[in-house]
Amino acid sequence: MSASEAVMWAVEKDPALRSDFANITILDRVPTERRLRATIRRALAAIPRLGERVVSPPLRIAPPEWRPDPTFDLEYHLRHVAIPAPGTTRGLLDLAASITGPPLDRSRPLWEFTLVEGLEGGRCALVQRMHHTITDGVGAMRLSLSLVDLERDPAPNDLAEIRAVADDVQASRRDAAVEDPIDRDGAVDVVRDALRYSVNEAADLALRAASTSLTTLTHPRDIVGAGRRSIELLRSLRRQVLVTDRGRSEMFTVRSLARRYDTLGFDFDPIHRAGKAHGASINDVFVTAVARALGRFHREFGETIDGLRMAMPVSTRDRGDFTANRFAPSRILVPVIDGPAEDHLRAVHDAVHNVRSEPAIEAADVLAALTAGVPTAALVGMLRAQTRTIDFATSNLRGSPVDLYLGGGRIEASYPMGPRAGVPVNVTMMSYCGELHLGIHSDPAAIIDAELFLDCLREAFAELAALA
Repeated sequence: MSASEAVMWAVEKDPALRSDFANITILDRVPTERRLRATIRRALAAIPRLGERVVSPPLRIAPPEWRPDPTFDLEYHLRHVAIPAPGTTRGLLDLAASITGPPLDRSRPLWEFTLVEGLEGGRCALVQRMHHTITDGVGAMRLSLSLVDLERDPAPNDLAEIRAVADDVQASRRDAAVEDPIDRDGAVDVVRDALRYSVNEAADLALRAASTSLTTLTHPRDIVGAGRRSIELLRSLRRQVLVTDRGRSEMFTVRSLARRYDTLGFDFDPIHRAGKAHGASINDVFVTAVARALGRFHREFGETIDGLRMAMPVSTRDRGDFTANRFAPSRILVPVIDGPAEDHLRAVHDAVHNVRSEPAIEAADVLAALTAGVPTAALVGMLRAQTRTIDFATSNLRGSPVDLYLGGGRIEASYPMGPRAGVPVNVTMMSYCGELHLGIHSDPAAIIDAELFLDCLREAFAELAALA
């Protein structure tokens, strides 16, 4: 695992800091068993981590590592359930929240797919649940490419090759299981690999430190610039990492482990045009809508706020980078304005615009490496305290502009449910076929009237769409 993945893995000793996420995909018809299994086999061949489990060395002498699961059982990871008539959306969302409530089994690959039949109109849903250490939201989009087709009944292009790769993967696992039918990840092998990793990392750190010292000696004028950059980094750390004050909402001080899922959909075009008309991005409009909705929600209960602190992942991927997780967490104090939507959009744009240039974002990997060595109990305490500084989380994902099919069923909608990780509400948006699909993962102890909050979101998006 990378350092940031190792941190996510370690802090889950506190269930409030779980980082698994879900996606609820609505299909216009139920895929056949054969087609669905073929789709999953294709994903297993394309994304090896889906067939791997996590093995942790003792005493955290190195980060956990991924190793093939010799006892991989597709029956465990692919489930089928049905909901009672009439198969409403509310029933599906409640079922999905229940399915994803218990923690994932850490002794197995960290994902589960559940096909839910019985929806109104002969439709079904695939509830996809995955641990954040497998991939981030952008990486999940790449994973989805191995699950979907561009037509309902595609020609069997490369089917034999895909099947051969998948069969090779399964054969290697069977061979490993024969060699050691109980657990091929022996303690001696795990410790040896961990010590080798630690020695290599220490040597690499020493080389980088020596290189930096040599550069300073040969270019003394750079010392002034380095000092300035260090000051900028410390200030950025104060804004992004070392926040000490609590969240700005009094309503959100009470939090729980309970979860509720809700969904909304909006037309893409007016939101896109509203942003362009005012020099803002789709993400600016989205964040403004969520902030306006939360402001209106608070006012309904007699609390007036002028700002809320938002957590938002910032992608650090370069073009062509397919690393499992490539993001840095950011925190932004988002203004809440009870006034014209245009003024609010401009204020949010100014607040969000410069976050990517924060030095703390650029140094995220180094900070994660330093944090990963902190004892687990202290690490959990640190991160739990930091979640108290956050009022809400958002994430924005770019989906497909054309129809996609999964196992022969056309995808009608896809609602991402981002991890809350201790915050009151996470609103994640994904575009698909001219629509914006919102997944709202909320804590009922904080969002005490979910239907009211949905109404506030509808009003806020309508106000911003009108700016087009």
